Amino acid sequence: MINESIRHFTDGRVPDAGIAHLFSVENRFQARLDVEAALALAEAEVGLIPEPAGEAIAQHAQVDKLDLDRVAAETASASHPLMPLIEEFARVVGREHGGWVHWGATTQNITQTADVLVLRDAHRALKDLTAKVLRGMSKQAEASAAVPMAGRTHSQHAVPVTFGFKVAVWIDELTAHTDRLERLEDRLFRVLMGGAVGTFASFGPAGREVERRVANHLGLGTMPVPSRAINDGIVEFVLTLAQVAGTAGKIGKDIYSMMQPEFGEAFEPIPDGTVGSSTMPHKRNPQLALDLLSMSAQLRALAAPALESMQHDHEANGGMTDLLEETVARATVLAGDILTRLDVILDGLELDEQRMRANLALSEGLIGSESLMMELGERIGRQKAHEVVYEVAQESAVGDTPFLDLLVRNATVSAYFGRDEICRLIDPRAYLGESITIAHEMAQHARAVADRLEFSARTAKPVPLFVREPAAEEPVVTEPDRVLVGL
Repeated sequence: MINESIRHFTDGRVPDAGIAHLFSVENRFQARLDVEAALALAEAEVGLIPEPAGEAIAQHAQVDKLDLDRVAAETASASHPLMPLIEEFARVVGREHGGWVHWGATTQNITQTADVLVLRDAHRALKDLTAKVLRGMSKQAEASAAVPMAGRTHSQHAVPVTFGFKVAVWIDELTAHTDRLERLEDRLFRVLMGGAVGTFASFGPAGREVERRVANHLGLGTMPVPSRAINDGIVEFVLTLAQVAGTAGKIGKDIYSMMQPEFGEAFEPIPDGTVGSSTMPHKRNPQLALDLLSMSAQLRALAAPALESMQHDHEANGGMTDLLEETVARATVLAGDILTRLDVILDGLELDEQRMRANLALSEGLIGSESLMMELGERIGRQKAHEVVYEVAQESAVGDTPFLDLLVRNATVSAYFGRDEICRLIDPRAYLGESITIAHEMAQHARAVADRLEFSARTAKPVPLFVREPAAEEPVVTEPDRVLVGL
């Protein structure tokens, strides 16, 4: 489980993502009690357990009724992830009905289904955060759609783009990940309720009906084969979050490099009082961009253990289950931390358009070589034009003569273009392609996806809640018959 005491020193600069607390011991235990309540209600409805027992179990399924210190102590001595919680829960339910707690289920039926409930809440939070990030990207793409800057490949000047086009690339990737997050929901949000190995043997002929009713109570789907060795939906979720992290890391790298004094083109917000160094007072470090880089690396690294967790031998392997439980929790919290930092960066991102223009001019027109080559190619053929412009460009790059002067002197080039025409052709502002249009289109797309996410959150079907009546004023101290919990 996530240790909430592990914090990052930049956490004070960003809002709480609202995800880490979902993986607290108390919240996870409550989710397990919710699953136990749903199971008891379902079994009572089909006659597997007495109806009063189902009602009593559901009414007492509240974590604050349990002695969690007792559960922790018993967990340490019993060395079992669920048995102590079930025994304590049965004690709270009371002798009359406590013996029906966890009837027919195995540990993973409860723990995995409970984790899916937690992941559903986290998934909603991640979509909300993604909507905010997309609105920030939309705003930046729209505002900078026509702001020219050097496009770079292999960290070298390529052809001109606009900053809005750069943001459009971010939008395209993030909206694709959003689509993936939505499409995996049916494979992720499912109960695992098939008993010890998934055959429903402990539930008898009513097994499938119990599964269906548990799913209905929890607002989840069912598995065609409720095998404990099937975990691809959760693995897919981790892999999708790893892709989100990949995009975030790319954005962090872009901003990190653009904040370097040698570039000076874009800056993450740095609040007054932020200290960059204990010994260099002048430092204004890209702290949040660095967070994106490091957190992205951590999350992407979790793709490997997530995939490894699929290596169950035979019908179940508890080691693989534990591996995925920890991996998905860590990945989900990291994803929230990443998205909150992206939101803050985009909301306060500052551009230095003058510096962008100055950097465009650094090569003295070399960044416009493709434009000239294409125009010349229409007269003498593309390959010949490439050879001519290549020789001139390389001479300028290693020598002291400006590209423009060498072009004017070149017999082939000057045979078709005068100095003014050459100046026009290598002017980076005149060779932006569809950068501006793409930036505006993707800004609109980002808003549309954000609208869809927010509409989905507003219109989501409420999850059925159990009616928990206040517990009767009766001492609950008797021990029920011992509950048998499968591994």
